[in-house]
Amino acid sequence: SLAQLAGRTMLRLRGHAPRSPRRARAHGTLAPKNFDARSSLKKLYKPQVPEYFNFARNVLDAWTEREKRGQKPQSAALWWVSESAPEVRWSFEELAFNSRRAANVLCGPCGLRRGDRVLLLLPRVPQWWLLNVACMRTGTVLIPGTCQLTARDILHRLQSSRAKCVITDESLAPVLDSVASHCSSLHTKLLVSHKKREGWMNFNQLLRTVSSDHTCVETRSDDPMTIFFTSGTTGSPKMTEHSHCSFGIGLTVNGRYRFPNLEHCVSAGEPINPEVMERWKASTGLDIYEGYGQTETVLIAGTFKGMEIKPGSFGKPSPAYDVQIVDDACKVVPQGTEGNLAIRVKPNRPFSLFTKYTDDPERTAQCFRGDFYLTGDRGVMDQDGYLWFVGRADDVINSAGYRIGPFEVENALTEHEAVAESAVVSSPDPVRGEIVKAFVVLNPAYKSTDYDELTVELQEHVKRVTAPYKYPRKIEFVDQLPKTVSGKIRRVELRNKEWGRS
Repeated sequence: SLAQLAGRTMLRLRGHAPRSPRRARAHGTLAPKNFDARSSLKKLYKPQVPEYFNFARNVLDAWTEREKRGQKPQSAALWWVSESAPEVRWSFEELAFNSRRAANVLCGPCGLRRGDRVLLLLPRVPQWWLLNVACMRTGTVLIPGTCQLTARDILHRLQSSRAKCVITDESLAPVLDSVASHCSSLHTKLLVSHKKREGWMNFNQLLRTVSSDHTCVETRSDDPMTIFFTSGTTGSPKMTEHSHCSFGIGLTVNGRYRFPNLEHCVSAGEPINPEVMERWKASTGLDIYEGYGQTETVLIAGTFKGMEIKPGSFGKPSPAYDVQIVDDACKVVPQGTEGNLAIRVKPNRPFSLFTKYTDDPERTAQCFRGDFYLTGDRGVMDQDGYLWFVGRADDVINSAGYRIGPFEVENALTEHEAVAESAVVSSPDPVRGEIVKAFVVLNPAYKSTDYDELTVELQEHVKRVTAPYKYPRKIEFVDQLPKTVSGKIRRVELRNKEWGRS
């Protein structure tokens, strides 16, 4: 599939068993073979966006033909390994063959046409990638979703997207059946299973019966390819539309490495506490390279190979974007000054930026101001050009004129041995307008501690670790924090609770 930065830390290993911590410490990450520093990467990054582009036709099929002609050695296009099922290894020719049959399932028995929307809810099984490519071939618009979605989440996605087809497996089929009657646009339910289910077409069975002859539709580079629902950290999830070029070509900036034995750790989604990075390095011998992006943007910035790692920073701007820190009037602020994280979109709009929020022109317009796309995040660019995350614009706390980002307070709290995790939001105050409140999940050994004494201890700890005015004047101990299905903390839910909003 087209890779996205995941909201988690990953240790990538291929061809080796996990190393012991002692051995790992002596082994550094491998150097990239195609560039030696971020500056050379910027020179190499010169993407060409043709008028027409389709990843299935222009990349997968092209590589298939090169393999057939002996112009490149045969290699695995998809290699899937599971402890509970036989290994699957497809060449580019096999992936092309199977995806053409899958495309015929979609446009044949399922009756889908170009532009129709397809909600795909599957775990990481080969059919997931197969159907991704099939949607590209047919010009249908893929809407991927995690299997952790609830019935309410699925209903919202079906109704908002007006998807005509849903594809899932046995585990979620009953959930889909419970909400399908409320979705007037839904006409086809496709089950990925060896078993039959009433009211559902069976993908596995149909795949065996359809032809492998299929002509890929000709899509313009800016035609819609996929719609991602955002995490919903600050409100209801938005439908973020990406085109055939914004992901099919735009994501190339995330790659450009060739590691025969890959050992590299990356993180994105939520800022990583510097203490976590230190513990990871101590245990594995490997640094974590932090990146920053959004559903709307692909990679905005990152700590690229060859760059100095500054713990707490997510690196420098990607070659794909001109990233600036701007004030509320969209004027670039001096280095070291907090402002809005923004991407310049005039005079030339980056092709890798999302197309729009589907069926939501008002929210689309809100994120473009002056010459910039506003990410909705606050940050700082230091004298070396490194970017630092302060918080979501909605999350920043204004207490008696002081602007306080939640991330720095959460970092300070996490450094205390009693704290497993925390979330910091604003709380109303008659004198200061807002004050800092922390919701804290304790480590098991501290759950029987006197909460009043621990509150004072944590407050004093934060005063020592960071600027004293940032300490949490209120602390509430909780068993868990509200999170999105992708694991991001929903501070908006906690903030609404504090302010008495529904």
